[in-house]
Amino acid sequence: MRLIIIVLLICLVGCKDQKNENTEEIAQATAVKEVDFDLDEAIEDCEDQLEISVPKLTDLTKHPRLIETGENEWKELENHRLRWTSGFYPGILWYMYDITKEDKWKQEAIKRTEVFEDFKTITEHHDIGFMMFPAYGLGYELGGMTEYKDILLTSAESLASRFNPKVGTIRSWSNKMHPRWKQHITIIDNMLNLELLFWASDYGGGPVYKDIAVTHAETTMKNHFRDDGTSWHVIEYDSITGDVLNRHTKQGLNDDSRWSRGQAWGIYGYTMVYRETGDKKFLDFAKKITDAYLKLLPEDYIPHWDFDIDTTQDDDRDASAAAIVASGLLELSTLIENERDRERYYNAALNMLKSLSSPAYSGVGKADSFLLHSTGAKSLGHEIDVALIYADYFYIEALDRLKKMKGQ
Repeated sequence: MRLIIIVLLICLVGCKDQKNENTEEIAQATAVKEVDFDLDEAIEDCEDQLEISVPKLTDLTKHPRLIETGENEWKELENHRLRWTSGFYPGILWYMYDITKEDKWKQEAIKRTEVFEDFKTITEHHDIGFMMFPAYGLGYELGGMTEYKDILLTSAESLASRFNPKVGTIRSWSNKMHPRWKQHITIIDNMLNLELLFWASDYGGGPVYKDIAVTHAETTMKNHFRDDGTSWHVIEYDSITGDVLNRHTKQGLNDDSRWSRGQAWGIYGYTMVYRETGDKKFLDFAKKITDAYLKLLPEDYIPHWDFDIDTTQDDDRDASAAAIVASGLLELSTLIENERDRERYYNAALNMLKSLSSPAYSGVGKADSFLLHSTGAKSLGHEIDVALIYADYFYIEALDRLKKMKGQ
């Protein structure tokens, strides 16, 4: 009897050891290896690029918008209430200050931010969020400029004035500027402007701004996306009934094509909405549209400007879309409990940043920008294969986020 018990114990120990070995083998086989990306070198390159470009950008009545193909210096546009890209340059400077803590970047950021104070009353379009939050919002959050609070609250009030409760979204463009559409227009880009409203609710504006942002996100989630998780660019609503009249595009290949930067706005936007609300439906949706995007990427993780182009005839990429998604995915990876999904999105973001920082897409040694090879609106015939200021903005935001994640 004693012999039988001893044999059983030996078998149990052996089975347990075998089970542990199998578990370890499975864990090793399924482990996700972190992508080899040199964050410090990428940050150093960005600072070196700013050291070159900032002394050239001295006219405070203008802001850098793009670097044309074959050129190396920023083309500056006059500051104007209709120019949605004006806030990105000061935002870049705020991020460089946040990364380095060097006062010279803060002082430059303040100088470039405060020329836009009068923009706080813009009500003629939705882009006030793009214009004010990267400048004044980051100044408040990263630079400790608490005096910017009232400017941001006024900006949020101006943005909220474009909300149509019968439709459930913030109106994007005016029909005068875009006569193709006759009624209420909402574009997928508008998801990024919601962050200003969430901020305002948290800092004294009251729940109304958050309610508007959530309603806009819900309506857009319902009407702006196909069953496969890809988005349209422009939705025209009946201003009275809220019915969808048309699903079109302005910057994509055609009305039914999948414009890559539009998908990027959605991924970044719904990740941000989940962060601000904690509502799991927004997390699930962010994951759905992210997975749709990732399936369509080429091998180097940098999308073509539209996923439906004939790549045998057109190979133009959009580094700006890649930068937006890289930044969004880094944040998304911090909000997900499932370890496999968390690692999958994190490493996808690193692959994007690795390609963007490589000689294939980097502006280092070629131009004053961080990145090259973005496409603004090829279907309209402009900003094709250029450097774009918002590509640089979301790229340095991604680097700042990654630095903080690694520090934690």
